[in-house]
Amino acid sequence: MFRSWKTPLMAAALCTVAFAAQAQQKLVYLFPAADFLPAFAPFHIAKAKGYYKQAGLDVEFQVGKGGADVAKQVAVGNADMGGGIGDTPIIVRANGLTVKGVALLGGRTLTAITARKDANVKSFADLKGKKIGVLAFQDTTYYNLLGVLKSANLGKDDANIQAVGPAGVVQLMISGDLQAISGVPEWTAAIEAAGIAVDVFDIESVFPAMAQAILASDKIIAERPAAVKGFVNATLKAIREIMADPEAASKAYVAAVPQHAGKEKAMEAIMRRYVTAVYAHKTPADLGKFDAERMAKVQKFYVDNAIVQTAVPIADTFTNAMIGN
Repeated sequence: MFRSWKTPLMAAALCTVAFAAQAQQKLVYLFPAADFLPAFAPFHIAKAKGYYKQAGLDVEFQVGKGGADVAKQVAVGNADMGGGIGDTPIIVRANGLTVKGVALLGGRTLTAITARKDANVKSFADLKGKKIGVLAFQDTTYYNLLGVLKSANLGKDDANIQAVGPAGVVQLMISGDLQAISGVPEWTAAIEAAGIAVDVFDIESVFPAMAQAILASDKIIAERPAAVKGFVNATLKAIREIMADPEAASKAYVAAVPQHAGKEKAMEAIMRRYVTAVYAHKTPADLGKFDAERMAKVQKFYVDNAIVQTAVPIADTFTNAMIGN
């Protein structure tokens, strides 16, 4: 019987495809807030461009209820990995949840103090008596605000702090019902887009706050290090692309997230804020890495102000081993 010379090649090709499909490891990543927020642009870009697949991962995004909830779900195994802030492990490990940061998405702070110009805030001391919005009272925006107030010898009762949720921080600043917020770059961009003049104050000089972080449990780090490393480096690759060309990255992001259709310029403006205010780091090799000294300073503040009751070994709160080859 005649057999085509193509048959063995075709069979081999089919086996290769089948093996590739089988080799893709399922990985569930939990966002701490709505998945369409620009803060999560690197993840969507990495997925849309196939960077996770190239790392052998079949990534599914799901949404949690804040960084602390994400850390809990990751710790108990309901999600493989998730997002929080760099200081999240300090808070949750004190409660027995064995989660650590495996990548810090920027060398600067995620949050800043944004004040309406008509509030006449010239320094952090001028926040006294002001109506200031935060996401929630169990959230980093609030904790960072406490650090800022303390730097000006002010306490939480020296300002009218209001927990108003993600929509409220923007809407109430626009309406004038808030005079300032502790918030993220996209909130400031939305307020300015509504025609409200603002002043933005970097908090890094007075409080060692941090950027977003990728979190993983001690268990998954030990059992699936290649998957964790693959996810981390694929995400960092997308961040480097945003830093190199925010305009092109914003187009890729909008193409991946239909909720932002037609908003390429607005997304570009937000990404440029992230590049300068959040992603910036000392050297290219530092992107993704935690600084033990900075983590220790944050933990000391949290313990001193009873945000956490017990200090944990700083070495247990993060690892830089997942970054790079």
